Amino acid sequence: MNTQNFKQTIEQAAKKIGIDLIGFASKKRFENVDAQHNPFSIFPEGKTVIMVGKRICRGTLRGIEEGTNFGDYNRFGKNWLEDEFLAVACYDLVSFLEDNGWEACPLFPNPSELGPQGVSVADGRPAPNVYPDFDYAAVACGLGEIGLNGIFLSQKFGPRQRFHMIITDAEIEESPLFEGTVCDACGKCASSCPLGAIDVKNTKEIDICGKKMTVADINYDICRSCENGACPSRLAKNANPDRIAALCNRTCICHLEETDILDNKFENTFRQREEWSVGESKNRG
Repeated sequence: MNTQNFKQTIEQAAKKIGIDLIGFASKKRFENVDAQHNPFSIFPEGKTVIMVGKRICRGTLRGIEEGTNFGDYNRFGKNWLEDEFLAVACYDLVSFLEDNGWEACPLFPNPSELGPQGVSVADGRPAPNVYPDFDYAAVACGLGEIGLNGIFLSQKFGPRQRFHMIITDAEIEESPLFEGTVCDACGKCASSCPLGAIDVKNTKEIDICGKKMTVADINYDICRSCENGACPSRLAKNANPDRIAALCNRTCICHLEETDILDNKFENTFRQREEWSVGESKNRG
């Protein structure tokens, strides 16, 4: 099989299906990932991870930015996007791979911070369930980086995307790692947080396949009480909250659009008036 030609064929199929982002990573890029979070624990004979993404439409955040409508983001930007729009696209690409004779395992983005929920079925196997880190995989597949605010950023959409994963036994040429920079570490995510949950004075360096990224210390316990657009995880009570629509991340979107770094451009600016916020903290930087 010509891996380059097959990769292009998959990319063309993904575009027809309506997938906005697609990247490929070989098994080697996951060799340092522990078994409990390694996608190849689920499919040991797999050779390639494919990350498929669809945009979170900017307009789904409009009601939260204005403080006038919160429920429709939950539908179009989160629940329906993951459960229906993206799931159907992932399923269709899995079917395409199967039609070409390759097994393909689709994975939903369950929170990777969850611990095992069962016991190992045999010695040497991780306990169920194995939940891979989708941010790690998206970086490994060359689709972007993790920003200072701890959220995955692509050059095309910034933080506005969600992913499903496919593991396949097809050997596909892997995507190069993203060499650019989306996050400029401006710190506006932290200064905009009324609860002081993001500490840019204390950071850690994340290394994924040799790509190094600086991430601020984030107090997710504080984030869980945020009333400024953050959403509790709908999948697990103790999982990190969804911060895509939170004030910190909406401010990040505004800044990234101002820097003109994103490929997805708009006629009008996202923030049209002074931002609103609920709750204050003496920890705010």
